[in-house]
Amino acid sequence: MPRRTLIAAACALFALAATVAGWRLWLKSDDVLRPVVVLHDADGDALLHPSLGRRLAAVLGASPPDTDPMPKLVALTFDDGPYPVVTPLLLQVLHDAGVPATFFLIGRDAEQFPDLARAIAANGDEIADHTLTHPDLDRLPDAAVGAELRDGAAALERIAPDPAERRLFRPPHGRYTAATIRVAQAAGFDTVLWNDDPGDWRSVPAETLTRHILARATAPEIVLLHSGRQATVAALPAVIAAYRRDGYRFVTVSELLRTAGAARLNRAAKRPLTAPSS
Repeated sequence: MPRRTLIAAACALFALAATVAGWRLWLKSDDVLRPVVVLHDADGDALLHPSLGRRLAAVLGASPPDTDPMPKLVALTFDDGPYPVVTPLLLQVLHDAGVPATFFLIGRDAEQFPDLARAIAANGDEIADHTLTHPDLDRLPDAAVGAELRDGAAALERIAPDPAERRLFRPPHGRYTAATIRVAQAAGFDTVLWNDDPGDWRSVPAETLTRHILARATAPEIVLLHSGRQATVAALPAVIAAYRRDGYRFVTVSELLRTAGAARLNRAAKRPLTAPSS
């Protein structure tokens, strides 16, 4: 093979490798900088589309040291439902442990089981909006997204009124676009995602959930869990004990936003929890 051809081939391979490496770094920066909370009055585009400088700083660890103390606060959040059998069991565990939580309820499910929605409120837990019918919002036009948010909140409000139903929103399956966020902001909603998703929506044993949560804890933290999962109920006592052993305080999402603020949640510090001694 002529030398010129070899050089051209080497240059092409180098360019391909650089492109692949750059794409991986870009995806990594997406993960690192993905917002946990987008407030209704925040610059959503800046949070969802970080500048190149912010991306490079994130993946290279070049950000200045954080001198702002990160509070050890954690909000347990439960999506979907309410559901017969499992939701009452979950409420009992939370009540026995004295832990407040935030439930992102589906409007239609709350209409089907209104007594369970009222039981959540009576337990002292917060209720927030998870839409009316739980669709993939990234596939809907803006008008339909707005209707899902408004109608979901209205359904919850009729059954178990809570100020958070008109203020806090979580997109089903975590699926959203910049347009989804803009519609939510225009309707006055803060979009609430999470610092950790331990995957309890799959068939995961309680021990696996516990290990995941302990290893990936942050301060402050929003944990994504689901209301209809037996393994989640089984894992909660050990999870709650681990957070408390490390000095965390349990709060609702509303209190977390008031106390820690969205900026701290969006740059939470990793603080793996101490595993229980065997």
